[in-house]
Amino acid sequence: MSVLIVLVIALALFGWAAISYNQLVSARNRQAEGWSGVDVQLKRRADLIPPLVACVSAYRTHESEIFRDTTSLRSQQNIVGEMRSLVALAEAYPELKASGNFAGLMGRLVQIEGDLQNARRCYNGSVRDFRNLAESFPSNLIAGVFGLQPGEFFEVENVLDRTNPQAGL
Repeated sequence: MSVLIVLVIALALFGWAAISYNQLVSARNRQAEGWSGVDVQLKRRADLIPPLVACVSAYRTHESEIFRDTTSLRSQQNIVGEMRSLVALAEAYPELKASGNFAGLMGRLVQIEGDLQNARRCYNGSVRDFRNLAESFPSNLIAGVFGLQPGEFFEVENVLDRTNPQAGL
């Protein structure tokens, strides 16, 4: 009889460990999927910047030094500043704002920025859920045994990116 009790307790512990492990793996996979969504949106934005720059530079040949090296736009820190410059430039050149090509590209950029914001929220939500599992008792025991660590929240790295952009040259 006591062997049966020990066996039932062992099976219950094994079942709990398996369920906890599976929940942690599922949370880790949702976190990876969330980050992939952020990456997709960043790539869409990076791919849109060169055509937008080309459209703007056609209107702005006398200030072309800002747009000379479009490959630098691939850097995450430079994209925000260059987008601010593009918005300010559009304010300075009303005929540029009236351009159908520019308007279409800016509309796509606005959509991508919204999608990027949603992807970041999704990723941060998956990090939160994973952290809750990995740091809560008793699933934290399983996370520790198997070395399952949640990722970091997506945060703005450059303090200047937290400020409102100024429209103007």
